[in-house]
Amino acid sequence: MIDNFGMKLFTGSAHPELAQGIASYLNHPLADVSVTAFPDGETFVKINENIRGEDVFIIQPTCPPTNHNLMELMIMVDAAKRSSAGRINAVIPFFGYARQDRKDQPRVPITAKLVADLLSAAGVDRVVTMDLHAAQIQGFFNIPVDHLYGKPIVIKELRDRFQGDCSNLTVVSPDVGGVKMARAYSDALGARLAIVAKHRVSATEVEAMQVIGEVEGRDVVLVDDMTETAGTLCAAAEILREAGAQRIFAAVTHAVIGDLGHERIESSVIEEVITTNSTPVEARGKVRPVSIAPILGEAIHRINRGESVTSLFDIDS
Repeated sequence: MIDNFGMKLFTGSAHPELAQGIASYLNHPLADVSVTAFPDGETFVKINENIRGEDVFIIQPTCPPTNHNLMELMIMVDAAKRSSAGRINAVIPFFGYARQDRKDQPRVPITAKLVADLLSAAGVDRVVTMDLHAAQIQGFFNIPVDHLYGKPIVIKELRDRFQGDCSNLTVVSPDVGGVKMARAYSDALGARLAIVAKHRVSATEVEAMQVIGEVEGRDVVLVDDMTETAGTLCAAAEILREAGAQRIFAAVTHAVIGDLGHERIESSVIEEVITTNSTPVEARGKVRPVSIAPILGEAIHRINRGESVTSLFDIDS
């Protein structure tokens, strides 16, 4: 049994199933909170139990509807702050707006920095998140950020999938920016590494160009931090098949998949997409989510007890 000291676990409406999984891992109940909406759409939060001096953890990925879930999180934080919580920890498995992390065009915002400032201003003392689109986003915060990785859980699934024999496996990054992540996967699996160079036509359309590395006659797994419309994955998978790859799989930490993404995956040459449940993705067709509740639960447990969470940051384990 896990001992927890002065802890309160809260969930917003974004992903109560994940929050319940974390609560089950910790053998600790979710706290009583009412999250409702007025007829005009405004969010109302009421904490229905005493949390004075408690270590509060609010579990709320800022997945679509992003603005609603982000605002709901900040309102919950404000309610906890005004209820004299001892420390407020925002557990954000999927950090929305993470792709807007720099000025890549004139006169555009850096929205990831804005969100970091908003969370701090609302009263968050610590953020726990997973597989940020750019690790540098941690530096946008003036409060501690525990940046976890979904790789250990996904690696276990891949090893089971290939029955521990990855000698004929190549890990593929669908773009140059994901090479570091792909290298970590290939090293952990003892597999080879390849890259698909791509050209993005629009926000929803990607034209894959060429493969750098050996994939002919080999099984391949595409790894990425997130997918939404699955354009990158499916385009990369197609060119890998043309390059002679045998079975093609994908491993994605955050699957923010809508109907278009599911349709593309189902009609693609990809056999299976392994993802985490950092967002409320459903097991549908080729998409198979695995739970990150254990790793988030362990992080929460260690933070609550003042213990080191360094080993949970190890992307090479």
